[in-house]
Amino acid sequence: MGELFKALSDDNRRKILDLLKDGDLTSGEIANHFNMSKPGISQHLNILKNSELVFSHKKGQYVYYSLNTSVVQDIMKWAIQFKKDKGEE
Repeated sequence: MGELFKALSDDNRRKILDLLKDGDLTSGEIANHFNMSKPGISQHLNILKNSELVFSHKKGQYVYYSLNTSVVQDIMKWAIQFKKDKGEE
């Protein structure tokens, strides 16, 4: 879970997740939304992959990145439990 929170702690990585909610993107397409080097984007993508928030798959010469919705759903379930517990007191 530590890797997950590390991944979510950065504004740039949260923005990448927001971009991926609309569909798969290549690293180049993701980089177009940032004022950052492509190696910098790759580093953020590797952190997101290590935390299992995104996964990649190759199509032809491009690598596409996708949001791992099952992990996002698990995070939401985990966070919601705190709201439920607090509301029941």
